[in-house]
Amino acid sequence: MLNRIIATILPVFPKKLIWLFSKRYIAGESLDDALRVSRDFNLQGIEVTLDVLGEFQTNKEKIEYYKTTYLETINESIKAGIRTTFSLKPTMFGLLIDKDLCFSHIHDIVSIVSKNGSMIRIDMEDSTCTSLELDLFKSLHKEFPENVGIVLQAYLKRTLDDLKDMKRISNDSIPVNVRLCKGIYIEPESIAYKKRSEINEHFIEDLEYMLANRFYAAIATHDHLLIDASYHLIDKYRVSNDMVEFQMLYGVTPELRYSVVKKDYRMRIYVPFGKDWFNYSTRRLKENPKMVSDIIKALFVRK
Repeated sequence: MLNRIIATILPVFPKKLIWLFSKRYIAGESLDDALRVSRDFNLQGIEVTLDVLGEFQTNKEKIEYYKTTYLETINESIKAGIRTTFSLKPTMFGLLIDKDLCFSHIHDIVSIVSKNGSMIRIDMEDSTCTSLELDLFKSLHKEFPENVGIVLQAYLKRTLDDLKDMKRISNDSIPVNVRLCKGIYIEPESIAYKKRSEINEHFIEDLEYMLANRFYAAIATHDHLLIDASYHLIDKYRVSNDMVEFQMLYGVTPELRYSVVKKDYRMRIYVPFGKDWFNYSTRRLKENPKMVSDIIKALFVRK
């Protein structure tokens, strides 16, 4: 209850105060901030995925700005030798106002990334976007099977069916790359599981399907129960280290992160940055008040 109250009132507080809560899980406003944080992780043997903050755009000039920013991010991080992939939200490129324009912009970005051997991860947003973003991913995957990945959310009741549908475009030489997470958006009970136990049960079910069917599995969780279950499934299906990785948010559960790294699994940290950090921070806190506890703890724990 306290977490929910704090999350609700945070947006009315001064930005400087919000930044005290946000700075441990957002790299900063600038690309230089993101590259500095990413370089530090790389030195620790940890890879990253860079994400420019900003979503649900309707202004076409702003959409062009974000495209330019993404291309700069890709070029500068590759020039700096950062071991990274890139995550983006299609609504940043106008998915909900002009899906053809959105596809065109993201296609250009993936095309650039493909020439450098990296990858774009299509982030999953709320349920108004799910089918559109899966269609976008499938279209891009036809041309760039090694350079584009997708996110699926275990709390959505459709997810296992989406995985089964995706099995048709996967093969042993180029497996479909899926980041599986619990899901953060507030959705109606008719389409989403609500209880933690149910969500965890379906996360494990989805992950088992992925591992049994040779998907590339990016396991995105801070839940130690799910991480332990993931270890068991990886062993059960004898999954090699080049077919799986764990992913966590920047600044959250650092001790759990290092426990995974010590087991010699690939770890990738989601590193968000950009001028739209305020909206991102307050929105995520409202959608998942439990993060408040993690953030408060993170203020006192070194990353």
